[in-house]
Amino acid sequence: MSRRARVTGLVGVGVRQLVGDPARLAFAVTGVAAAVLAITLLFGVGAGVVETGADLTEQSEFDLWMTGGPVELSPTSIGGFRNPVTDAHEMAAAIESQQGVDVAVPMAFQAIYVSTDGQDFETVMGTGVGGSGPLIELQAGTGFTAADTHYADGEYDGELTSEAIIDPGTAAKYNLSVGDTLHVGGTISLARETTFQVIGISPTFRRFHGTNTVALLLSELQTLTGSAANDRATLISVRLADDADQSAVKQRLTTTFPEFDVRTNQEQITAILERQALVIAGGLGLVAFAVLAGMALSLNLFLSLIYQQRLEMATYRAIGGSRESVLVLALVQALTIATVGCLLGLVITPPLAWALDRAATAVTGFEGLVQVPPFAYAIGAGIALVFGVVGTVLATWQVTRHSSVTALTN
Repeated sequence: MSRRARVTGLVGVGVRQLVGDPARLAFAVTGVAAAVLAITLLFGVGAGVVETGADLTEQSEFDLWMTGGPVELSPTSIGGFRNPVTDAHEMAAAIESQQGVDVAVPMAFQAIYVSTDGQDFETVMGTGVGGSGPLIELQAGTGFTAADTHYADGEYDGELTSEAIIDPGTAAKYNLSVGDTLHVGGTISLARETTFQVIGISPTFRRFHGTNTVALLLSELQTLTGSAANDRATLISVRLADDADQSAVKQRLTTTFPEFDVRTNQEQITAILERQALVIAGGLGLVAFAVLAGMALSLNLFLSLIYQQRLEMATYRAIGGSRESVLVLALVQALTIATVGCLLGLVITPPLAWALDRAATAVTGFEGLVQVPPFAYAIGAGIALVFGVVGTVLATWQVTRHSSVTALTN
């Protein structure tokens, strides 16, 4: 019998053995798929956590970020936060007058109360934006349509525009659309008396916080939360002119405004990552665990598969079958199971990743925490296949060391 015919016959026998025990085949394929999913999904969680901070900052379309220190918790004050930047409107105007600066926008973050009926109130994050405001990605409605009439010549005695932009989550939660009204205030009593009209729906401000957000003009948020006296803001974001040199402008702003910490987008990302060191470490740890888990699952699965067939292999060896033939039979089964299991795991990965991302978004408010990079699919399939073959070879070598049925089965 030719070698080719012999190998073909062994392949046929191996396939028939698999088909003859569908339960074992199903469990084995499911095990490989689980090993692939352990790698792709956990890899996706780790990669998503690491990349989300960078994505959120890049989406802002600003070039520099100027902060005057950390935001302090202030439980006894309206809004709950003590923002570090004072005289925010004047400082933004001074920054905007610098060479190379296109626009400087002060922004403030405070907790506020909202209600659709003036009776049941909940706390959301309020975002105040000054001047022309940041670039807003609108899903419905418009941006702020009126000038900041409330902040008139440096005084907070002008008429309120009473315009608000809400995020899609707030719109869905309260069943709001453009043109509806919303009670807003730093206290419940003030919110009962103050209504704003929803003029736009945008996810832009939710990206700063990862939670439901109502955006107002800065001066109006300051008045509602009692921070108008010192014109407080959280930070000032800066967009540069098209032909401006970022390094030169940053150096100029640092020298002119030494009380501010001036950061580029990349430096702001680094600062965020440093503050979230435990989260990032957890994300990287998930990646490492995913690889180790996939290796362990694949190796253990195929070792168990061969061990379960030790009697059949022992019988075949006892009647004169060679170790090479037994190895071919085992590899045929291993490669078949590994291939089908890998395909199943890769096909299931996208919908499961989407479901996990939706669940993570519902819990944290941040989107994109589960991002499976293309190479994760290759790593998942590669590890399952490689360790499947390695486990099969090791197990086959172990159970075929003897030709005696008694020795092989004891």
